[in-house]
Amino acid sequence: MAGGHANRRRGEIETVIGGERRILCLTLGALAELETAFAAGDLNGLADRFSSGRLKAADMIRLIGAGLRGGGNLFSDDEVAAMSIEGGILAYAQIVGDLLAATFAEPGGKATANP
Repeated sequence: MAGGHANRRRGEIETVIGGERRILCLTLGALAELETAFAAGDLNGLADRFSSGRLKAADMIRLIGAGLRGGGNLFSDDEVAAMSIEGGILAYAQIVGDLLAATFAEPGGKATANP
């Protein structure tokens, strides 16, 4: 989504992945996709899983992939897995953290247990 700007109020973040600036957003559809992928019963179950702080690389791929698709980028999880970003694994973790914070935090920045 070149040229766009992320709108934090809509839960969007902006980052560079694969050498291009991208907007990521965990839309309702993206969250439903993640509920299925992680076998979470509801949004609270999904938030609980992510708040544990323990994510596998495959989890990060799914989260980033869902966020990219929610932001209007058409990438499969396999394509996301093959992408590179400057900063390596720490940068991927930062993207995931920013995306989850934009999705599950209250407007003042405080995380919410009941999305």
